[in-house]
Amino acid sequence: MPGVPAGPVTSRVLRGAAMAAAPPPTPHLQPHLEQSPEQRRAADIIRLLTLYRPLLDAFVIDFFTDGLWAQLPPAWQPALASATPVQLAGLLGGHGGPGAAWPLSLLAFAAAARALAFPRGCPGGSPRPPCQSSHLHPLLRRHVKPKKQHEIQRLGKLLKRLSQATGCQRVVDIGAGQGHLSRFLAFGLGLSVTAVESDGRLVGLAERFDQELLWELGKNRGLGHKRPPRHPLTPRAPQHVAGRLDPAAPWGEFLLPPNPPGPGPAARNPLGGLGGSEDGEQVLVTGLHACGDLSPALLCHFARSPAVAAVALVGCCYMKLSTTPQPAGCPLGYPMSTSVAALPGHQLSYRAREAACHALEEYEGRLRGGSPHLRAHCYRAVLESLIRAADPAKRHLGLQPGRKAHALSFPQYAQLGLPLAGLDPAGVPLDSGAVGAMLEQQHKVVAFCTLGQLLAPAVETLILLDRLLYLREQGFHCALVPLFDPRFSPRNLVLVAARTPLATVLAGLDKDSEDRDSSQDEDLGEAESPREGQSPHSPGHRP
Repeated sequence: MPGVPAGPVTSRVLRGAAMAAAPPPTPHLQPHLEQSPEQRRAADIIRLLTLYRPLLDAFVIDFFTDGLWAQLPPAWQPALASATPVQLAGLLGGHGGPGAAWPLSLLAFAAAARALAFPRGCPGGSPRPPCQSSHLHPLLRRHVKPKKQHEIQRLGKLLKRLSQATGCQRVVDIGAGQGHLSRFLAFGLGLSVTAVESDGRLVGLAERFDQELLWELGKNRGLGHKRPPRHPLTPRAPQHVAGRLDPAAPWGEFLLPPNPPGPGPAARNPLGGLGGSEDGEQVLVTGLHACGDLSPALLCHFARSPAVAAVALVGCCYMKLSTTPQPAGCPLGYPMSTSVAALPGHQLSYRAREAACHALEEYEGRLRGGSPHLRAHCYRAVLESLIRAADPAKRHLGLQPGRKAHALSFPQYAQLGLPLAGLDPAGVPLDSGAVGAMLEQQHKVVAFCTLGQLLAPAVETLILLDRLLYLREQGFHCALVPLFDPRFSPRNLVLVAARTPLATVLAGLDKDSEDRDSSQDEDLGEAESPREGQSPHSPGHRP
């Protein structure tokens, strides 16, 4: 790989791997200190990413057009070319692989990447998808996919602990969507919830779901059930507000009208007032998979508004973050902290931030199972080569020939994809020897993707470290918690921050996590079929 000679890489990465192999630092609750473990980890990640930036910034669809395989360190190429998918899964997960003989420099690279990434948590038990959660009232499972049930139940319990620790009963859920989390917090946990969503259609849907639940509660009370429900609900619906977050406005004026504006009058900001809330009380703020710049904006509002007692945030879509250069006065989504901004080489390309959204555990599972989904990247790389040969100006067109590309032959796939690029399939030789030779290199494409997957968690860790350090620099108490099962919810790290110590909040999470295994089993006594099925697995990034 250009600029990455094998000898220096081996020694430098080995030193990094030896240093990083020590147990990862426990999140500190004391104020920011110079040269904290988090600062050192950020610097180490940037050094590692700098060494392998050509690998990190490469687009897999350019595998053939840019000759990406030849750019790998020569010592790696024979081992990777002969590796089976199961052996690649062992390299990715650090679990070894039958008969694999990896070069020492490749092992050091993989060890350093794994050690520098935040522990994502992977509880034991069967890796099957979650079923209906017995830890949610059956009425709260309606319209909610099992993955989302897992997330709202876990995040809801964390917010309840934050409420008890801070004395705040009011929660503001930003980017609330259809209101699933808000509904659980209000009806299930008895909190006062304001749900803010920019899409007016989703606001209307959320309000409809609330009314359905209230009607069911009234009906059940009228019937007078003999056996009390396992998870009783309170008839306290969340308040829904259509609006967009203004990252530059004061907290009391932080909402903009929805886009597009709704048919009715603009809702009054429920958080207005000098105290930062309608009644002057403090609030908790949360965002479940707050996309792109929404996560940094929420952290900035928390940092400058005493009305916000604490925040619990799960980010996603890192490729949408605002980075340099930006017009004067426009806040950056990355970097946020002065610590990371001061480090040479901290910049992350669009491709690197997109890689941070990948589902590593899912990809490892596909490798171990020899999933046909693995051929999709090779198909797209071959298609890119054909498109560029026909018209060099057509590059990275963002084509999506179909969600089930893995189930097609390549000619079928190309017949769908070439017209999307404005090309006639009849004029492109799909059965040529050159196409066949590229398709025979699928195993190399899979191996190259595996190397990118190894770096992805380290990139996500750097982005989240930057946010944590931004808060530490201002004296807040904060921690990153692997709250969700990463096999089903890849963006599983929750950033928790407060103006008071978090020790009691974090100490109780281990007990709450005991529901993880039992929530895999469907409670047939209470559950009813959801109105939406479980979402299918798909390649690429997942929230």
